[in-house]
Amino acid sequence: MMNKRPLPDSEHLGASNVSSKNPAPTTDYIVPNTTVKTCTHEIAFPEDWTEEKTTEILNRLDEKTYGTLNKPEFHGSRAKSYPFILDPFQETSVACLERRESVMVSAHTSAGKTVVAEYAIAMAFRDKQRVIYTSPLKALSNQKFRELTAEFGDVGLMTGDVSINPNASCIVMTTEILRSMIYRGSELLREVAWVIFDEIHYMQDRERGVVWEETIVFLDHDCHMVFLSATLSNAKEFAGWVAHLHKQPCHVVYTDFRPTPLQHYAYPLGGDGLFLLLDEKGRFRGENFARLRASLASASERRGGGRGRGRQGREGGGGGGREGEGGGRGRGRGGRGGGSSSAVSKTDMRIHVAQILKLVVRQKWEPVIFFSFGRKDCEAYANALRGRGQGGKHGGGGG
Repeated sequence: MMNKRPLPDSEHLGASNVSSKNPAPTTDYIVPNTTVKTCTHEIAFPEDWTEEKTTEILNRLDEKTYGTLNKPEFHGSRAKSYPFILDPFQETSVACLERRESVMVSAHTSAGKTVVAEYAIAMAFRDKQRVIYTSPLKALSNQKFRELTAEFGDVGLMTGDVSINPNASCIVMTTEILRSMIYRGSELLREVAWVIFDEIHYMQDRERGVVWEETIVFLDHDCHMVFLSATLSNAKEFAGWVAHLHKQPCHVVYTDFRPTPLQHYAYPLGGDGLFLLLDEKGRFRGENFARLRASLASASERRGGGRGRGRQGREGGGGGGREGEGGGRGRGRGGRGGGSSSAVSKTDMRIHVAQILKLVVRQKWEPVIFFSFGRKDCEAYANALRGRGQGGKHGGGGG
């Protein structure tokens, strides 16, 4: 479980909502600090890039206004202003956009990648150009259409189900629709100056990744691209591929800063409460992990622990396998007590989920999202929690 509100003193939250007063646990290892605003900037060049081409760009762009390829800065009139100071990675990305150069932006969820996309759209509106915003899902496209319409007005939507204002200056669509337009040789693409690829890490998907690959390959070389991703392990290699395809530099802007620091808790089924395992500074809480293991072992013992009791299956044995009557190690269905089985019934799981949410609500950590892979399970959990008084204000089953 990941908590959005760091509470360093609450390393173990029991069912009674009493914080542990034990000494600070030891640190087994430390992951990079994500609470400091940082920005890493790199550039990928085509293989045949020469100093003459760099000089050509320098002659085209005033260094005082646009900075350089290696250090992009922008000190001119902005296409869009914000009521807050931009983070370093946002400033660098905006400078790359103003230089009319493609950029790959990698930042954690909620770090502010949307600012970069909005600025590219604002630039297109300012320069009387057309811009396309692609997303991997219809639902995401619909949501982004509503948001951008409220912000810019002249926005269209094109998905497999609906087409709204298709001649707008900014068109939101799924990547499949854009690929189809490229295959058809759509005249609309001649007017497109920018294409924004949201959630570009979908390109790593085995089944759908080819859609992004083909779309990027066949886009016009005069079109500039903005790639947004929360996680892309090979961002520099990806940018190099884009630079090779379109014979233009592609910037890589990365930050590991988390505006909302996370804490990672574990809840042992049948145990007592939540255990803080990774704090907001990335420190692993070794002693809490040991307490978690002890809690799991204790819960296992209370359930009857492991070996079957022959015919006494109802007491929690594991006697449903080949050696069921003798209480062997068979994997059969066992008795109703389910002592040796690692599976948890759906009824028990709903009870555990309700207990977790009660702890979350008591700590005032709402809003909370509970994730489940199945739609039926989401509905079942939501209904069960509503019956237990967990619905309504404090939320229940998410998707």
